[in-house]
Amino acid sequence: MDPRLEPLLKEIRDLEKLVSEKIQNATEGLPLHFDNGKPVFDLETRRNHAKLVKRLRQFLRDAPLLTTLTTPVIYSLLIPISLLDLLICIYQWTCFPVYHIPAVRRADYVVIDRHRLAYLNVIERVNCAYCGYANGVLAFAREVASRTEQYWCPIKHARRVKNCHARQCLFCEYGDAEGFRREYESLRNEFADIKQGEED
Repeated sequence: MDPRLEPLLKEIRDLEKLVSEKIQNATEGLPLHFDNGKPVFDLETRRNHAKLVKRLRQFLRDAPLLTTLTTPVIYSLLIPISLLDLLICIYQWTCFPVYHIPAVRRADYVVIDRHRLAYLNVIERVNCAYCGYANGVLAFAREVASRTEQYWCPIKHARRVKNCHARQCLFCEYGDAEGFRREYESLRNEFADIKQGEED
């Protein structure tokens, strides 16, 4: 890896951590606490939230027809996403110990908690649970895949990749055969950033 990238990568990780903290700190002023890891609002807040629920009949009446008609298409993706979730877990449990790749903590990516909000009706709760699950599984799968790519093929692409994962910064340059042969073994075991992130 180009040594000039190391400070940039550290800065990116620090900024990601800062953004995450800012998002978390946004709830500080709310009457919210955690009970066994579950977010809980005080009774008065829950009562106020309950007053803001959009009744099901009104919600369905306001929904555009095309939105309602596309709902089965959206929810049909639950089958392949669930299968992906299962297969990624099996793959990681089976292969990562063999490769000595640090496991990805699924719970860090798949977070389903918005369905507990009292101001959401049943449909909104289901939608929020589904979105949290689907986006979480895809983010979890991407992280598992990025660690796998680092282990098996730590080479940058010749063409620019939009929104590539941060691990690619570690990879050898495209076409640098000597660098690849020289750094391959060390690159496939370079997971210090993960271990450091777990300590933070």
